[in-house]
Amino acid sequence: MGNFLFMPTSPFDSVLQSLDTFPVLGEAYANDDYVPLDLCVNNPDLQAVNVSSSEDLETYIWNHIKTSKAKIAYGGYIEKRGIYNRSSHFNQQNKETERNIHLGIDLWIEVNTPIYTPLDAELHSFKDNFGFGNYGPTLILKHSIDALEFYTLYGHLSKSSLNEKRVGEKIEKGQQIATLGTAKVNGDYPPHLHFQVIKDIEDYIGDYPGVSNQKDLEFYKTNCPNPNLLLRLE
Repeated sequence: MGNFLFMPTSPFDSVLQSLDTFPVLGEAYANDDYVPLDLCVNNPDLQAVNVSSSEDLETYIWNHIKTSKAKIAYGGYIEKRGIYNRSSHFNQQNKETERNIHLGIDLWIEVNTPIYTPLDAELHSFKDNFGFGNYGPTLILKHSIDALEFYTLYGHLSKSSLNEKRVGEKIEKGQQIATLGTAKVNGDYPPHLHFQVIKDIEDYIGDYPGVSNQKDLEFYKTNCPNPNLLLRLE
């Protein structure tokens, strides 16, 4: 995927950076096909966008992709966003527990885009996290590298991505595991993949927080390192 500038900050980060990965959107895209997207609450360009509307947000994102002569927009790790204000799913009523800091990287691209696993894995769990603002259909893979175990989460998928899945099934690096869903099934967002790395899955099944509040951020930054260690988009 081209040059990779992100510096590891822990032994776990260094292991992730050392792995030979397969692109989660497949090998058809080059590094130049990706353009960074800023959805930070302080981005002045978003002031004129109704981010509570998936249609308006999609128009903004695709205009950004087209004017950049790109095919995919990406970004969002540890980004404080205003787009979650529309949903009570993120505890907006309480400022101390308000979740608005994004823990994954989003890849914004057309609906039905195939998704691939970057590494050998087994299927840890899957679930349709339905509801306004939620993930929609979600897969979680478990990766075992020597004595190290960690997980990757794939959110906002199509409903068919959950068909005929079996917990524990083996998945080879580069194998297609899913396709992207529409706003109707993915929590009412423009089509995109939420990709997240998780060190300790705790007791979660088919789900894991993808957005943090400020109070818990240090824990999640340690438990959910920068996904670009695997995606390598910079």
